[in-house]
Amino acid sequence: MKPEEFAAALAEELDALPLRRTAPMKRVRRKYSRRLSGESGVFVWEAARRILETGQHRWIAYELILDHPEAFRSLDRDTLEHLGSGIDSSSSVDSFARTLSGPAWRDGLISSDTIRAWARSPDRWWRRAALVSTVALNVESRGGKGDFDKTLGICEILLEDRDDMVVKALSWALRELIAHDPARVEAFVRAHEDVLAPRVKREVRNKLDTGLKNP
Repeated sequence: MKPEEFAAALAEELDALPLRRTAPMKRVRRKYSRRLSGESGVFVWEAARRILETGQHRWIAYELILDHPEAFRSLDRDTLEHLGSGIDSSSSVDSFARTLSGPAWRDGLISSDTIRAWARSPDRWWRRAALVSTVALNVESRGGKGDFDKTLGICEILLEDRDDMVVKALSWALRELIAHDPARVEAFVRAHEDVLAPRVKREVRNKLDTGLKNP
């Protein structure tokens, strides 16, 4: 089977699902990932590219790459920016950053310079991607161990950003650090009290005090 045939078969099965919910779609994706286990990284890349070109199932294409060690290890800044081309919503950004760019950063495939460049982008979605990429550094279920220096370095770049999509992501990034050292997160919020958006201060303090973003 050629990559384009593989991509077409996967898309056809996804489109045939009676309800497009995450759980059944993931089951289909895992079945197709097993079929890719003996294929090269190049094959996986081409199949993922074909899926992305359809404008649908973007997160499925990302998960195919993540689940294939050779394809994932080939990620670098250029390939990630190509894969992220067209991100234009919180869902597309978050699937890209949580599935690919964050894990790639965590595993040393890209440097902090790349994430800092995104944080300074004029494009709100790339700024959000920079913040959401920190999630992989800090969520244990995704292999994160709590990286304050990298996470707070990105947060500091975007402290004064008032784009709603960025503000929400900044709150998220800080809240994910609480499990590792709540006192340090609290100190960070206090130190930047005058410039942080009210939403960030409210949600992070709620999480510190109650364990919930919005109790």
